[in-house]
Amino acid sequence: MNCLVTGGAGFIGHNLVRKLLQCGHAVRVLDNFATVKRSNLDPYIDDIDLVDADLRDGEAVEEAARGIEVIYHQGALGSVPRSIKDPLTTNQVNVNGTLHVLEAARLNNVRRVVFASSSSVYGRNPALPKHESLDPSPASPYAVSKLAGEQYCQVYSRAYGLETVALRYFNVFGPGQDPNSPYAAVMPLFAAGFLTGTPITVNGDGEQSRDFTYIDNVVDANLRAATADDASGSAFNVACGQRTTLNEVLDHLRRMTEVDTEIVYGPDRPGDVRHSLADIDRAQSVLSYRPTVPLVAGLRSTVDYYRSVVENASS
Repeated sequence: MNCLVTGGAGFIGHNLVRKLLQCGHAVRVLDNFATVKRSNLDPYIDDIDLVDADLRDGEAVEEAARGIEVIYHQGALGSVPRSIKDPLTTNQVNVNGTLHVLEAARLNNVRRVVFASSSSVYGRNPALPKHESLDPSPASPYAVSKLAGEQYCQVYSRAYGLETVALRYFNVFGPGQDPNSPYAAVMPLFAAGFLTGTPITVNGDGEQSRDFTYIDNVVDANLRAATADDASGSAFNVACGQRTTLNEVLDHLRRMTEVDTEIVYGPDRPGDVRHSLADIDRAQSVLSYRPTVPLVAGLRSTVDYYRSVVENASS
């Protein structure tokens, strides 16, 4: 199968590229490397067709989609705080970029687009667990951009017959996330902090909870979404169905690293939600998705990865 992965150098993207290659698929990657390291693709560079282009360049996206059967649209400008700081660029990349991908898919007779959405679309809707029929209540420009992408996917399915599937990711983590990014996710920051003995800053009191989802589960959901019957035009939660507080994560990491570094609690971040927990029944039923890596096992793999990074940096 000929696949295009937008944002293929990103955290989820390059893990997906690796798995697709292992499964014997031909892979083309589109990325502009604005927020990720080109070196993420070094292990696969001889096996992929690399397109260095921006999602905002409609002609480049259209060309990249030629001869493609499935597009895994992972490309986006992530981060809630970044979107609050610069909503216009977030909209241009995430909304206009997604529209370019969908139009390119339509013009090139692509069979299916798998769209990387986000649990942030639920926003401040207090209901738990989050199920796909809940009314969205986005609390940030990033969340709005992901919801708009989902709705464009649905429109392209209904109006043009293009198969689309949206996956709502819940707090993805694992080896390969960059702890040095100004908008780094909490897991690499926490793991690196313990391993280096650096004080860790927690936004809020640490009792906010998330449905943390290991990267292998997310990659598996993408592969299933590309082929599942009766999935087109729908959105699916991709998570573990388990709620864990940040303080509980810190306790796990403290035991795994055997380091007791300083924890500094600060103010809540604008746009953050208090609690998040996914109902994954729809993904289990339609996609045959099953999270195979639970939180603690994923944390161990993540700690092992960052331990090797820290040791290599000090040697």
